[in-house]
Amino acid sequence: MTRPLPRAHFNSSPLVRFLTENAMLEPAQETEDVGQKLGDWLNFRQAIHLQGVLQADVSSADPLPAHIQRASPISPAALANHVDKLRAQLAESITQGAPAGSGLALIQMPAADLDEPVDPKTAFAPYRRFHAAHQRQMETSLRSLRASVRLQLTKRGGRLQQLATLDTAFENILSEREALLLGKVIKMLEKRFVQALKLHLKQQNETHPDTDGPSGAPQQTLSWLMPHRQALRTALLAELDTRLQPTLGLLEALTSETPDT
Repeated sequence: MTRPLPRAHFNSSPLVRFLTENAMLEPAQETEDVGQKLGDWLNFRQAIHLQGVLQADVSSADPLPAHIQRASPISPAALANHVDKLRAQLAESITQGAPAGSGLALIQMPAADLDEPVDPKTAFAPYRRFHAAHQRQMETSLRSLRASVRLQLTKRGGRLQQLATLDTAFENILSEREALLLGKVIKMLEKRFVQALKLHLKQQNETHPDTDGPSGAPQQTLSWLMPHRQALRTALLAELDTRLQPTLGLLEALTSETPDT
């Protein structure tokens, strides 16, 4: 009887759902407290800083810096369109290659074949570079996007400015941990890739025992490889949507606090 795949919580991040549903991550327990876990991540100085941001009196905030005062206000609808456009461009970059005119670097998926002789220790290297390049592209693009949305909140002052300050603090505090955790995803994918490759090589040798290893075997389709290439893209798309969540939260706050014009 096939063991059912674990289910992720419906409100978990897209990347966590992908890893959980593919049995690469244990589903989080419902009893886990997010606040307590966040507290475990913070050191004493970080906790003090966050407390100061949360307790700040928004009515007596310092005047906005000149560069923020000079920034032109952008409507929430225009910001939402910009977010959607950038998300679509990054998604297309992952699935097909950077769209023309996007300004994104072209990052090509490695060819769907393996250099002979096949070495399980190095065969995944091109895919690791592909994944890392897309992560850098997302990091650069989405960090700038998040800062742009935050600027619009700051310009409006009051509670939105306080939220922007809080988001800046969280980004600075959690960016290192985020990079560490996201770096583990490719290791999970590589582990599965190597397992599948070793199984493929074993079956090849059993089918053609008189050949001198994989390089001497007749040409075979790499059907085993296709799901792993697709999983790599799916993981990157899930990471894209996970990275976007803070920006979307800021945009939702801006939309709810800004009266229609």
